[in-house]
Amino acid sequence: MYPKSKTDLSVEFCGVKFKHPFILAAAPPSDDLEMVKDAFRAGWAGAVLKTTSVEGTDVPIAYPMMSGIDFGSKRLMGMGNIDLISEHHIDVIEKRVVELKKEFPENRVITSISGSSKESWQEVAKRAAAAGADLIECSFSCPQGSMGLKPGMMLGQDPIASAQVVGWIKEGAGKIPVIIKLTPQVNDIAEIAKAVKDAGADAVCVGNTIPSLMGIDHDSFIPIPNVGGRSTYSGLSGAAVKPISLRCISLVSKEVGIPIAGSGGAMNWKDALEFMLLGAGVVEFCTAVMHYGYDIVDDLIEGMSFHLERLGVKSVQDIIGKSLEYIVSHDELPREDWRPDIDLDRCVKCDLCVIACRDGGHRAISIGEERKPVVDDEKCVGCALCSTMCPVKCISMKKRQVEDKAKVKDEVESKKESQP
Repeated sequence: MYPKSKTDLSVEFCGVKFKHPFILAAAPPSDDLEMVKDAFRAGWAGAVLKTTSVEGTDVPIAYPMMSGIDFGSKRLMGMGNIDLISEHHIDVIEKRVVELKKEFPENRVITSISGSSKESWQEVAKRAAAAGADLIECSFSCPQGSMGLKPGMMLGQDPIASAQVVGWIKEGAGKIPVIIKLTPQVNDIAEIAKAVKDAGADAVCVGNTIPSLMGIDHDSFIPIPNVGGRSTYSGLSGAAVKPISLRCISLVSKEVGIPIAGSGGAMNWKDALEFMLLGAGVVEFCTAVMHYGYDIVDDLIEGMSFHLERLGVKSVQDIIGKSLEYIVSHDELPREDWRPDIDLDRCVKCDLCVIACRDGGHRAISIGEERKPVVDDEKCVGCALCSTMCPVKCISMKKRQVEDKAKVKDEVESKKESQP
């Protein structure tokens, strides 16, 4: 039972009510019926079932399919997978939808579908809708044969082909809202989002995994993951891709104006908050669940609700898109004078700020008495490298006032006059 909060976390997305904005993405955590039931019992508001297709579609998954990127001593900064769509075809998924909706009527069941022709897209959409899915998500961000501009291209990289397929899907889905899952691997994701919106899509899912090479074994020289002595490119997910997802969500929000399901890199409630502040109506989770389990939903709910309550926000719906107005072009940024403010009582004397400024900044920080950092105000330009590096976050950036500048100028002039 969650603690009571004065903030309402329920959201309406594409006309569908969610008890809160946290749902499972189409991935391994949503590819088993009993696993999805466990997720709903744990408190997730909904789940996008792993992407399905028509019967007879070959899904030749190779194992091992997972790999990870570590950063220092921290495990799994990013996860890579060479997974494909679900091995369970639409005949299995439609039965799961019926059972899930019967047992969990308040939870939202979303089917993720893919196809390779007009007939297959429409068939799987019709059957998902007939089974009772609340929404249909369409995977345009995985290779779809020759449906793009060239063989092997992702469908979501081609605005013309994407718009055409949206028309097919909308015919098959009927009144069920259709979400198009886009890839961030394009020159202009807003162009693709506008194309699918104009074609009738009700929402988009932004973003997805990033095609990547996860690394190379230093002894065998075989790239990771090692699958019988060979490897291939993985889809990178997790915390490593969050900044890319934030950019893509903001671009689509500002330039297109279509409901967005945020996906790609959200690991906690703070990440989800950022996704929503940029325009996401719901937030999909995958890597975080695979790393820490379904029970993280408790932290998501409690963290988000009590943080918003502390800020006086009555409904999470009110924060959607609130940060967009602060994003401008580089030319529109104000030109102001900033300087680091170091809390010496919290400083652990690690010298990282000194080293960073010496070898990557403007050589404005030196070691003073008792190994405490000292900032040379004349050399410092306010780049914020030092505050970025500080392991205990005891450096903050403060805007320098006019009187501060005058004081520094007087001190500099005084030093010059005192020199022989």
